[in-house]
Amino acid sequence: MSDTILVTGASGHLGQAIIGHLLDSQGVAPSRIVAGSRSPDKLAALADRGVKLARVDFDDPATLQAAFAGISIVLIVSTDALDGAGTRLRQHKAGIAAARAAGVGRIAYTSLPSPDTSKVSFAPDHLGSEAAIKATGLPYLIFRNNWYQENLFMSLPQALKSGQWYTSAADGITAYVARDDIAAAIAAALANPPAESATYTLSGNDALTNDQVAALASEILGKPIQVVHLTDEQLAGGMKAAGVPEAYIPTFVSFDAAARTGGLATVTDDTEKLSGRNSKSLREFLEGNRAAFAG
Repeated sequence: MSDTILVTGASGHLGQAIIGHLLDSQGVAPSRIVAGSRSPDKLAALADRGVKLARVDFDDPATLQAAFAGISIVLIVSTDALDGAGTRLRQHKAGIAAARAAGVGRIAYTSLPSPDTSKVSFAPDHLGSEAAIKATGLPYLIFRNNWYQENLFMSLPQALKSGQWYTSAADGITAYVARDDIAAAIAAALANPPAESATYTLSGNDALTNDQVAALASEILGKPIQVVHLTDEQLAGGMKAAGVPEAYIPTFVSFDAAARTGGLATVTDDTEKLSGRNSKSLREFLEGNRAAFAG
């Protein structure tokens, strides 16, 4: 068995960041890294650094078989197929089956916190994927990634513009974490995997309510934000009235429901233990993105 690490979704934000940390933070030789993507032509910059490229299309089993052959660790970065028709879970299961058939040494996977109880609409995809990985009997690494700080770009800009943040999260708390901190932690675990299987919950160092986030954002960004608490039904109705495509509304509302019911509240030190560095606080994230939020 080789010591090669393959990262799927390498053209996405998380996949790119993980490979960057494998190279720069962990000092993994480029020849040991394979960047997998449906469109490897988008990965020329990685190829220029000596990283191998592979076409990985979860809807094309032949690409999986070819890409996974001779790989030591396959990291399956969860796909973005959120059509509600089971596509995402089917894709993940295809990748897991291909990894087992190819004889990989270990499967790693990016999940979310508490997939068995989470109110996030696509949590069952993650729970099913974790179960499929465990059923292979192979050693595994499961990374349960909490809510990215970058996800605030979906809500805060409009709240800053209107002065109101509509939410059904009530007093639920979220342990926001920077995507790059998650990438650094995952890269460290891939480069130096534990002897046994492991599941990590990757979070920030504290968890805040939306009222606390709004107060912090108001302080740092200089614009007042009033948090308006709604029911899930009221929030869905407001989104529909605002022109949000109906197919997306249940998923967006489920994010607030997950926060309200504690699904995003877990704080651990896994991120810092793995990465060996201090994680970025939400204050630091907001201060570092003043211009982006102001725009």
